[in-house]
Amino acid sequence: MTAQHVLVTGASGFVGRHLVAELLARGCRVRAVARDAQRAQAMPWFDQVQFVSADLHQSTAEQIAELAEGIDAVAHLAWPGLPNYQALFHLEQNLMADYRFIKQLVLAGVPQVLVTGTCFEYGMQSGPLSEACPARPDNPYGLAKHSLHQFLQAMQRHHPFTLQWARLFYLHGEGQNPNSLLAALDRAIDSGATSFDMSGGEQLRDFQPITQAARQLAGLLQCREFSGVVNCASGQPVAVRSLVEQRLRERGAKVQLNLGHYPYPAHEPMAFWAVTDRLQHVLQSISEPVRR
Repeated sequence: MTAQHVLVTGASGFVGRHLVAELLARGCRVRAVARDAQRAQAMPWFDQVQFVSADLHQSTAEQIAELAEGIDAVAHLAWPGLPNYQALFHLEQNLMADYRFIKQLVLAGVPQVLVTGTCFEYGMQSGPLSEACPARPDNPYGLAKHSLHQFLQAMQRHHPFTLQWARLFYLHGEGQNPNSLLAALDRAIDSGATSFDMSGGEQLRDFQPITQAARQLAGLLQCREFSGVVNCASGQPVAVRSLVEQRLRERGAKVQLNLGHYPYPAHEPMAFWAVTDRLQHVLQSISEPVRR
């Protein structure tokens, strides 16, 4: 089988930069798309990909057809405006712009489309969440992602293509949002802070390193016949406090945790995590690739 030629949107973002590296390590050819060419040029893989600077929401059908030329699969990660999950622009702008973009890719002949969804599609449901759980999004971001998924499923009935909907849970690692929990903790450690303000830390969440998520997404792309929803997560519930304490141990840092400084977020359940049986089953269908 010839090397897979993958178009990655949002290539210089948190997930994209790691997915591009993973795809290259698996011998794939990559056409990487991002709005900020300068940021992309700083990526260690920049000279190994075909880079295209573009605002996908402003691209014409002709420009999208050019992006799709010779492409076997698309990993659509781009989604402007995060981490503002409550803003209406997710519904008013991103939703239909993304639908139009993906439709033009399919009309141009791309047979396989992977889109990253979100655990927020499950809404306020608690406990272990499998793909069989109904989507009950409770914020505009989750609602927009779920709606896009439904729109694309409707489009499949008119223009058949393989649709892989990968619901991401909580990720951490290089390139994460500077305001995220572990990034803020690292800054506190680096600055010599003696205390760190946080919530009570009893929430149970599904955390995994971004490098592991990139391996999962790359594996899904290699499963060219799989079409459906899949949780991309660790499958293990971890208390937020435990995650913070683990990072302190890794860093050898002595920082007092100011537990309870922030209230628990009202837009999330206290405990939820992914069931990953489907993910493991799908990924087991491919052999471990030779890494270069």
